[in-house]
Amino acid sequence: MTSIQINDGGDAISPADDRVCVAAAGAWPFVSRRVYKLAGEVESIWTSRQHRKSLGPRRAASSLATWVFNPQSLNWWIGCIFAIGSSLFAAGSLLTLLPELAKASGLEANINAIFFAGSIPFTTAAWLQLFQAANAGRSPNQSRKLFGWRPHDVGWLSCALQFAGTILFNFNTFDGMIPGLNWFQSDLAVWTPNILGSLLFFASGYLAWIETCHAHWSFQPREIAWWIVAINLLGCISFLLSAFWGISLPTTPEDWPTISVAFTLAGAICFLIGALLMLPEAEQSTSEPDTADATTA
Repeated sequence: MTSIQINDGGDAISPADDRVCVAAAGAWPFVSRRVYKLAGEVESIWTSRQHRKSLGPRRAASSLATWVFNPQSLNWWIGCIFAIGSSLFAAGSLLTLLPELAKASGLEANINAIFFAGSIPFTTAAWLQLFQAANAGRSPNQSRKLFGWRPHDVGWLSCALQFAGTILFNFNTFDGMIPGLNWFQSDLAVWTPNILGSLLFFASGYLAWIETCHAHWSFQPREIAWWIVAINLLGCISFLLSAFWGISLPTTPEDWPTISVAFTLAGAICFLIGALLMLPEAEQSTSEPDTADATTA
């Protein structure tokens, strides 16, 4: 018996083998885990994250050298670039919270530029993830897609929202370098893209969470993917709180800017840890195609 599946374009496709889906799971309305029965009663487990990132089974032994340098893996590049962006955001936050350090290092006038520089790797890595998700399961005769359109795929949707959020952070951090803004201009040019980008980041982080957990809540401390999405979700929450406290008012409380930057630092550290954890996960990368697709329930 050959099962028929639907790809993101709405066309019927036949899988490479005669496998039948016997179980499916995921946080409604998404399916992020399927169990297939193969010929000879052998079961095969498919998950959205492994499919999206072309990850194979976890290896029994890992190499620190591969974690540090694995340039043939796109997942490794994504982790490294996210780590660079996170480090710059953390550096900008520390220099803001420690003005004496900023003055001593001669970077006092360049703090906003550091934040903007950090937003560029964020956008680059986010697009690479979106590109990866858009081409997951691509057959050799299909052309590559720069962005794709898979709104029913929880992994692609998470990447798309994250990419949109990083674009808003580009505007937010660039506008932050404009001198002499009053409170209204600052809210319009800096805070508005900040809060919108943070909301998109939070939505993206939550979708990545349910994609990995296959439910709205799950505790999987033995899975590195669980730690990645859990820590990144904490980073998204921190960025959202930072944006909330970052609003400018005619009479802004004196401690609000400090609270905002502290949450930015917390978020940057979370994203840095999540990015570094992607490096050992990248060891599971494989070039073998998986033509199954995630669909809504």
